[in-house]
Amino acid sequence: MPEPITSILVVGPAWVGDMVIAQSLFKTLRRMNPECGIDVLAPRWTLPLLRFMPEVRNGIELPLGHGELGLRVRYRLGRALRRKGYDLAIVLPRSLKAALVPFWARIPRRVGYRGEMRWGVLTDLRRLDPKRTPRQAEQFIALALPRDDPPPSDVPVPQLTVPTGAGEAVLAALGLARPERPLLVLAPGAEFGPAKRWPAESFAELARRKAQAGWAVWILGSPRDAEVAAQVQGGSGGVCVDLTGHTTLDQAVALIGLADAVVSNDSGLMHIAAALGRRQVALFGPSDPAKTGPLNDKARVITRSLSCSPCHRRTCPLGHHDCLRGIEPGRVLEALDAP
Repeated sequence: MPEPITSILVVGPAWVGDMVIAQSLFKTLRRMNPECGIDVLAPRWTLPLLRFMPEVRNGIELPLGHGELGLRVRYRLGRALRRKGYDLAIVLPRSLKAALVPFWARIPRRVGYRGEMRWGVLTDLRRLDPKRTPRQAEQFIALALPRDDPPPSDVPVPQLTVPTGAGEAVLAALGLARPERPLLVLAPGAEFGPAKRWPAESFAELARRKAQAGWAVWILGSPRDAEVAAQVQGGSGGVCVDLTGHTTLDQAVALIGLADAVVSNDSGLMHIAAALGRRQVALFGPSDPAKTGPLNDKARVITRSLSCSPCHRRTCPLGHHDCLRGIEPGRVLEALDAP
């Protein structure tokens, strides 16, 4: 009989959307091991999401920047985690550096997919088969199952839990009043690159038309989205409340929880809206909704399914960006109004 698992370390993703999707894994681990503690190692920009995931016991900050090697930092962190006595580590990123902390923590079982030179660092090295597990949530969950088990038939949906009153507290902190009208949140940014962004002028037209229909419109995003948000605000005639760069990630989660509807590119905020159960329209161009689409029955995904997509490029290799430019605002309005 295998030894019981009482403590698990998950090395979490560096992207906001991927961390939301990873909650499907955390839920699966909790089902399989109801009494175990699940700790998640995460960079500071995705760490706040763990506060909304009751399956996670502790979030542990990896104090390094995106892509930073930081061997000394990882070694010291691994040594510090040895005393935690983890039985199992699941490494979600496929880089060598992501597997080093569990290795130096001497966790006896270390599972992950093949990536850059990870032989010997992981004890259970799996081959990723996208045909067998096409969705990213399935790929994450498969690492918790025995190697030869079939793909999961029941994928638990991410569900972020916002504490009661959190939204009102954020409104007070930002000096905002809760709209008495229906609230539409726009997320026009995408950290991956410009190819994932529906044009700012299309977001602006959508905002203008929803405002004319009696809706309040807010724009959310990180400081990197400030330029595109300003274009949306200017093109809409100033009908939006632009909160881009003025909220922390956990504040953005609380505010999205107040929304009646969300329109976004394929982005971290899209996955947050899905995990909060919001009505949403998600716009896909160079990425694949079959793999990373929102896990939300209320979501409407719009994609043109061109012959050149999904290309998974940061900028359009053909220079026309038709996969997103060709989506008319009227089509998005119809999807928002659909029952």
